[in-house]
Amino acid sequence: MALFLTLISAYLLGSIPFAVVSSKLFGLADPRSYGSGNPGATNVLRSGNKLAALTTLLGDAAKGWLAVFLVGRLAPHLGLAEIAIASAGLAAFLGHLFPVFLKFKGGKGVATAAGVLLALSPWLGLAVIGVWLVVAVVTRYSSLAALLAALSAPALSAWMGGMNGQLLMVSLLALALIIKHRANIQRLLAGTESRIGSKKKAA
Repeated sequence: MALFLTLISAYLLGSIPFAVVSSKLFGLADPRSYGSGNPGATNVLRSGNKLAALTTLLGDAAKGWLAVFLVGRLAPHLGLAEIAIASAGLAAFLGHLFPVFLKFKGGKGVATAAGVLLALSPWLGLAVIGVWLVVAVVTRYSSLAALLAALSAPALSAWMGGMNGQLLMVSLLALALIIKHRANIQRLLAGTESRIGSKKKAA
């Protein structure tokens, strides 16, 4: 029961749609109504409001990090196995992808995944973020950066080692992120994918 409640709580935390919340706070249009229609930081950036995009980025990353951090602190007191910590991170990530507050139509999960990885293993998180940054700076494709970072995450996790179940959870997280980007993959192949900083267009 403790594990079930823990995972549900992590999922609900991950379901908080910071892209929508920050857009309302800054008086912007709902990010689902323009650009890619994705409720995430990259699409909020297309509104032209960098502060709103940064708020979204930090909020989405923080909820992934917080889910893992809190369960890591509470696990010994709740009698939870170590794998519950990584499982909570995956639950928060899935909450972002399929948020109950947005009728299960969420974002791509890149920032939330970064927060989860940073909490599970700071060095792993920084390494994966490094992959994203290099690809994003060179190509200006957020989606391509996310895909290559996701592909690198399981390999880096295996190389660095980590807690029990970490490699499995990181692999599942990476797989879900890649599947969520399937439309982006099609646009990348067709040469129609939007680059970072492109102006917003009606969805």
